[in-house]
Amino acid sequence: MYTSSELHLQLKKHFGFNSFKGQQEEIITHVMRGGNAFVLMPTGGGKSLCYQLPALLMEGTAIVISPLIALMKNQVDAIRGFVGENYGIAHFLNSSLTKAQITEVRESLLSGKTKLLYVAPESLTKTDNIQLFKQLNISFYAIDEAHCISEWGHDFRPEYRRIRPLVKEIGKAPLIALTATATPKVQQDIQKNLGMMDAKVFKTSYNRENLYYEVRPKVNVDKELVKFIRQHHGKSGIVYCLSRRKVEEIASFLQVNGVRALPYHAGMDAAIRTENQDKFLMEEADVIVATIAFGMGIDKPDIRFVIHYNIPKSLEGYYQETGRAGRDGGEGMCIAFYSYKDIQKLEKFKQGKPIAEQEVSKQLLVETVAYAESNVCRRKVLLNYFGEDYTQDNCANCDNCLHPKKQFEGQEEMCLVLETVQKSLQQFDSEHIANIIAGVSNAMIKSYQHHKLDVFGMGKGRTARFWNAVIRQGIVLRFLDKDVEKYGALSVTAAGIDFLENPSPLMLYQERDMEEEADFASEAAMKAGGGGGDITLLTMLKDLRRDMAHKLKLAPFVIFQDISLEDMSIIYPISLEEMVQCQGVGEGKAKKFGKPFIELIEKYVEENEIVRPQDMVVKSVINKSLNKVYIIQSIDRKLDFEDIADAKGLTMEELLEEIEVIVNSGTKVDIDYYLRQIIDDDKLEEIFDYFRYDAKSESVSEAIAELGPEYTEEEVRLVRIKFLVEVAN
Repeated sequence: MYTSSELHLQLKKHFGFNSFKGQQEEIITHVMRGGNAFVLMPTGGGKSLCYQLPALLMEGTAIVISPLIALMKNQVDAIRGFVGENYGIAHFLNSSLTKAQITEVRESLLSGKTKLLYVAPESLTKTDNIQLFKQLNISFYAIDEAHCISEWGHDFRPEYRRIRPLVKEIGKAPLIALTATATPKVQQDIQKNLGMMDAKVFKTSYNRENLYYEVRPKVNVDKELVKFIRQHHGKSGIVYCLSRRKVEEIASFLQVNGVRALPYHAGMDAAIRTENQDKFLMEEADVIVATIAFGMGIDKPDIRFVIHYNIPKSLEGYYQETGRAGRDGGEGMCIAFYSYKDIQKLEKFKQGKPIAEQEVSKQLLVETVAYAESNVCRRKVLLNYFGEDYTQDNCANCDNCLHPKKQFEGQEEMCLVLETVQKSLQQFDSEHIANIIAGVSNAMIKSYQHHKLDVFGMGKGRTARFWNAVIRQGIVLRFLDKDVEKYGALSVTAAGIDFLENPSPLMLYQERDMEEEADFASEAAMKAGGGGGDITLLTMLKDLRRDMAHKLKLAPFVIFQDISLEDMSIIYPISLEEMVQCQGVGEGKAKKFGKPFIELIEKYVEENEIVRPQDMVVKSVINKSLNKVYIIQSIDRKLDFEDIADAKGLTMEELLEEIEVIVNSGTKVDIDYYLRQIIDDDKLEEIFDYFRYDAKSESVSEAIAELGPEYTEEEVRLVRIKFLVEVAN
């Protein structure tokens, strides 16, 4: 057995380090003495060394069970780099190898040259491999990314549950399970499944003091993404998306905006995926846009930011992914864009899955929502989730600590929500409940006679958005339960009934309105070295729009939306070609309304001697989404909207959103054929006239409030599309 000084010499010899980090030495000593170990260590803490060094020093071969082929290659290359004199000292065995390569690995193993063998759990199950492993002197088994074992973990893989019986069949040896993320529940599940309840647990603090956590509202997200990355030009970063389609879309979008970005997801050709990963590691690319498949064990210490385009499915996933930032102890910015619609989509994805799986997913999502909507220190919430007590009230390195949300005493508001859920017989979703309290008398509420409930309109001094926020906090506090199988129907829990019967002081947070969020984002951008728009120019552009709207007898939004004017105040377009780069401005709209705006901007730039920041133009990808091309072609062929939506796997709401984006950019589509099928002429004319003569804004809710509850949101949105096509484009 090695003494402490001898271990330090071996550490220096093989890895070049002068000292161990944290509990590394204690873990290595324990493993080399034949003990089972469970290692909980945050990303960047040095987990790999805990099994790599003992494998090099012990007799026999260590089998490392690892979930990703890319991770295995990365680790094997690293070991060979450290121990250059013996190429065969480390190998991996998986489906990517040719027959000749497999033969080479077998020979190296049987000759005793190989000290570390990385295998996927699937490779462990193959009969040929089991017979091979039985012939080896196995020093120990290391289960990397052990959270994959647990159904409560963020990346559960069923094949990981079979490791214990396979290890028993191959031959008993000490076990070391390692992960960066495991709640107490997940930890117990892992140990129980591996039959290592007696294992010594080595737990390092989850706190990464150098990481900055922020959750931003998902508003103008593409523009915010480009701005942020440009403010951190040349720095390495990862952008995580939930779907492969979104990965490809965002990577293309960043590329046309001058960002050296590459996509990475499991659906790509393996060679291209590996090439993209290597380019990122070699700094030939600055940003990787990826699904969660990217990052496990990637040894790049200088990743400066991790952005979640979609909020993750669990806090464990979020912590693991953000942990890839700042592994060298330097700057690490963790930005997540959050919209409750993303949560609803995740809930819908689980419909039709086994009930047990739905329940696990639902509880993990509740924790994610609690984190995203929390008004307390984000570091405190994260560490508490992993069973660690963070005693400070202010970490001074997250958005909630640096920019606290307003709080209010919400006892009465919560009681009103709980009472309304009970009186509506616990059969309706949060939007419906919020509308009852806010006094929104729409067709749905009238059809169920809910406008006659005594709670109807009791909270009409506040918006439905405010009451939705109270409801979501009720879910987080476990006062309310939401049934995904029943389309999100809310019910009052035992804890909720107790609170209703015995109310007590309750601090809730006031949602920031969009203007406050925009101010905060602008302030954050200023601090990071960026800047918002030119306020003076923006005021002039709005005045010009108002004058034009008056002359043309149009609502101002018909000419240009606010977001388009804001872009103009940032990038100062002085030609139609440049104007088209502004959000919501297509070629048709630029030609129809753009000239006076260009003339005003050109004169303003000249008079104020402004250097135009053309590098800040946020370009859109031509035919950015194949959906858009398909939708336009399908409308030209007069296909039913339901068929178009089904063909692309969209809901009707998502299809309408796509069509609205198409129309707002100035493209003309003729949807009269579909309108005639679903809306009678009188209704259509009345909605159209409202937008033509009465509308002060493009708001659908304002339109319904004015027109009456017999008009559905879908009808109003469809006619608004027709109106914009005929009047604005």
